Amino acid sequence: MVLNYIWIAFFIIAFVIALVKLVFLGDFEVFPAMMDSTFSSSKTAFEISLGLTGVLSLWLGIMKIGEKGGIVNVLARLLSPVFVKLFPDIPKGHPVTGSIFMNIAANMLGLDNAATPLGLKAMEQLQELNTKKDTASNPMIMFLVLNTSGLTLIPISIMVYRAQLGAAQPTDIFIPILLATFFSTLAGVIITSLYQKINLLNRTMLLTLGGAALLVAAIIWGFGQLDSVLMNKVSTSAANILLMTIIVAFILAGVRKKVNVYDAFIEGAKDGFSTAVRIIPYLVAILVGIGVFRASGAMDMLIGGIEWTVAAVGGDTDFVGALPTALMKPLSGSGARGMMVDAMTTYGADSFIGRLSCIFQGSTDTTFYILAVYFGSVGIVKTRHAVTCGLLADLAGVIAAIAIAYLFFG
Repeated sequence: MVLNYIWIAFFIIAFVIALVKLVFLGDFEVFPAMMDSTFSSSKTAFEISLGLTGVLSLWLGIMKIGEKGGIVNVLARLLSPVFVKLFPDIPKGHPVTGSIFMNIAANMLGLDNAATPLGLKAMEQLQELNTKKDTASNPMIMFLVLNTSGLTLIPISIMVYRAQLGAAQPTDIFIPILLATFFSTLAGVIITSLYQKINLLNRTMLLTLGGAALLVAAIIWGFGQLDSVLMNKVSTSAANILLMTIIVAFILAGVRKKVNVYDAFIEGAKDGFSTAVRIIPYLVAILVGIGVFRASGAMDMLIGGIEWTVAAVGGDTDFVGALPTALMKPLSGSGARGMMVDAMTTYGADSFIGRLSCIFQGSTDTTFYILAVYFGSVGIVKTRHAVTCGLLADLAGVIAAIAIAYLFFG
């Protein structure tokens, strides 16, 4: 329902702004730009879905091997103490906990191509447990918020962009991103737990969250000992070695269980193809709405209003130039990436705005894209508090990113 209102708002706001521009400013280009955006955005949505087909088929095939080989069940049992607290509506030891773990691990390593199919697999399993098939369940919402909060340990792509655009130290945003995304995820978990009346003040969750904080601190310290070239090599190699290890481990587990791994892979791959087709309408809807909103100039007006407000209360406006990346990130990953590159190109890769835009890009994920794709893949139309929790986690990430950027680069 919330997505419905937001989608309608995109079009109405864009149309009103375009009409005002036409009548009062004589801007005859705004409506053609909006219409061009609808066509280009729908084409982009289809291309994204088409591009996902192969990746979905691959990873859902691998997951099917892991499922039949027993690895997913092993992961479920290991994670059961934590997931019982965080996802109290999921039966203890259910295989979906293994799928959720695999998805979160892929996200943390920056393996987007692997994370999406693993996440869609988890959503299908959560839908099997869902008693109201058109309404998001509590576990679905918690899982979605963990995704949209964007916990990432190795932001490889951002560091590559910085290197390409001439940053003297492309990896100098590594620790700030790690800190900002950690606060975003922590806020998302706490906010969703409050909505769902989940008690986090217990020994298991306190140890888990405390352990996660120590792990983040250890990673920060370890990578801080490396120079930029070695850091890139180590992080890239670690991510890819882990990914290939997972694939081989799943296949070996299937062989050990005497599973026909080839047939199991084909079975899962067929599900990947059908899933990619199912998400096309949802992607078209959300990307067209975002494209029209941008083309009308509404995004530029929003940024200008924020800058005026901050200046009026005597605040520092240095961060405002990077806000387009933060505001675009919940709507479109590629759009936010474009805003980040534009900020670094305009102000310089090593400028405060250039660095802050990179931290924004890495601190959260594409909330509306994830909601549209994940919920759309299983036919969820009533999202309940998913959008609210996801956006509040995004807001926490943005605030943390600004504070951390001033701490490191201000």
